Amino acid sequence: MYPFKDIVPVSAETGAQVDRLLAVLETLLPAGPPLFAEDAVTDLPERFIAAEMIREKVFRLTGEEIPYATAVTIEAFEEQKKGTLVRIHATIHMERDSQKAIVIGKGGRMLKSIGEKSRLELERFLGVKVFLKLFVRVQKNWSRDTRALRKFGY
Repeated sequence: MYPFKDIVPVSAETGAQVDRLLAVLETLLPAGPPLFAEDAVTDLPERFIAAEMIREKVFRLTGEEIPYATAVTIEAFEEQKKGTLVRIHATIHMERDSQKAIVIGKGGRMLKSIGEKSRLELERFLGVKVFLKLFVRVQKNWSRDTRALRKFGY
């Protein structure tokens, strides 16, 4: 009835023939220029990646003590000394004072550990030395505040 190029029956339940369907679709797609450079890892800005790397360290190092109502904003991201150093100032936002105390830790040990591990990962990602300065701020109930959610990129 229609001039189909090919007919490939597939099963959503078992996944049968999905590989064949993808192969057929690939042959029918028009060639076009690449949308990103070949060496591009992501289309997200470095500031976003930096914030997420720091946020990940908060969760990994504090375990289940800190709920996922944690956000990180990058206040400054400055390349200095002609590609040999990046200065990053970031704020870790919590909802309660008790969460802030956990993130800072006794004598600042937890925050220092979060900073060290984040800095090492950022240096690998950016390919340059990183000076990382972290701040912890309590913003009560930010996860229920539409304006705060927008500011944090959610």
